Amino acid sequence: METTANDKDGQTSAASPWAAVGVSAFDERLYQAILNQPDAGMTGWALLTGSSPARVREVCDRLLALGLLQPPDSMGGIRAVDPRVAIRGLIRRRETESELLAATAEEMASAFEAGLLREEPSRLVEVASGEGAIAARLEEMYARAEHEVCLFDTPPYLAPAGPQVDLQADLLSRGIVSRGIYSATGLEDPKVLSRAFRMVELGEQARVLPSVPLKLLVVDGCRALLPLTASAAGGYCAVVVWHSAVTEALQKLFDMAWQQAAPLGQAVDDSGLTESERTLTRLLAAGMKDEAVARHLGVSLRTLRRRVSELQERLGAASRFQLGMRASQRGWV
Repeated sequence: METTANDKDGQTSAASPWAAVGVSAFDERLYQAILNQPDAGMTGWALLTGSSPARVREVCDRLLALGLLQPPDSMGGIRAVDPRVAIRGLIRRRETESELLAATAEEMASAFEAGLLREEPSRLVEVASGEGAIAARLEEMYARAEHEVCLFDTPPYLAPAGPQVDLQADLLSRGIVSRGIYSATGLEDPKVLSRAFRMVELGEQARVLPSVPLKLLVVDGCRALLPLTASAAGGYCAVVVWHSAVTEALQKLFDMAWQQAAPLGQAVDDSGLTESERTLTRLLAAGMKDEAVARHLGVSLRTLRRRVSELQERLGAASRFQLGMRASQRGWV
């Protein structure tokens, strides 16, 4: 039989908002009686609720434990706590319990997954075929990120970058750390370079290497996505790797590359730089070849080298390496 707010057994009413904080129908009824008739005492509250004084005493103890009542003191008997204060306290307590339960669920899920892997190692990897399937896995992995996302970015680019850019932007807005390592060859494409700088503006920590070994996404050090195909001729095919020694190794690979990579940033103190000079310092910091930098700036190699020489002279740098070091020290890159 369905339980209602008037059931004498005092079970929590499914229809009552009090049920969300663990307060039964009778608990609520007694609390309301104490609010309305604070001086009625145990006998009076028993009459108001249609119960016995013994049961009222028992439930009062429960309401005291829940923080809905305050204990008697030298000024008088039991009194109700202001509902605004009491209910907020109940909500906070239930939120804390929910968070603890969620944390327990994550721990149990890890043990569950480990057990499945021992029984069936094939569960370690999942192959996603087709642009739609890969996009779905990307969205799921970004949504489940809790701490950090690490990304290797390198050609070839087989799918449109737009959806992943939106996912990364949403990730950064949630306060999740994002680290990206870009290949210098990939940044020679103006669209890729523009996207990389946009990510830096949004808060991504970005670095660059002359070359990056593979495309890779690692989420929280325990889930990874990497392509199985190296060209458009192979179609869209990727593999998702679940928490294992493999994901730990991929995370270490990323961390080692991160230590070797150079920062890819923006000028934070231009110190009189023109817009063109600021762009030039950023492109040089990305490790691009002169030909690629000249194409980005729309100038000849001769003009480019003259501008680099002028920057070296301004900073007293005898080489490109010294130019990069001193530009970094001044906060230009």
